[in-house]
Amino acid sequence: MVHRPPRFVPRPDHVRRITGSFAWLDHRLLRGGHLERLTLEDLGVYVFLVLAANREGVSWYNHEKIELCLALSWEEFRDARDRLVERDFIAFEPFHRGGVDGYYQVLPLPEQPHA
Repeated sequence: MVHRPPRFVPRPDHVRRITGSFAWLDHRLLRGGHLERLTLEDLGVYVFLVLAANREGVSWYNHEKIELCLALSWEEFRDARDRLVERDFIAFEPFHRGGVDGYYQVLPLPEQPHA
């Protein structure tokens, strides 16, 4: 049997509480093998969209705002977005044909990570 140290909260006076709006990340991102398959850009875009999403997982921030918040170039953002779509982390539907901005939907994580 492995002995574990007792639980300890370093700052009990600052335990976080859920107030107001709330966003969550699926624990399977870490435990299900997905995290190690993401680049830092992928992870940044994914976390941004999780935080910006409404109850249905939809966000409609424009790419310039996301790039500015994450210090990404257009190419870095576009490539991360496309990888997230390909791996079924998000869906993207442009506002109009050929548009670069549109609706982003955070999807339930796939059961198995994509290679």
